[in-house]
Amino acid sequence: MPTTEFDTSLPSIRQLQDLIKQTAVVEFKLVTGDLLTGQVSWQDPNCVCIVDDHSQQTTIWKHAIAYFKKC
Repeated sequence: MPTTEFDTSLPSIRQLQDLIKQTAVVEFKLVTGDLLTGQVSWQDPNCVCIVDDHSQQTTIWKHAIAYFKKC
């Protein structure tokens, strides 16, 4: 069974953690072409949760993310 440990040595994990601390607005481009924007609320080994400007939470599977960047 594969491990699902949260590996904070990975740069992408640290980058998202920094964005959470900064309460930065982040743009996520999904592999479907959809674009989601919001503040990163939390992350786990599989998902990222963002909150938009209407306080709507969206949980995104990490494998669905093409890229993310700070706005």
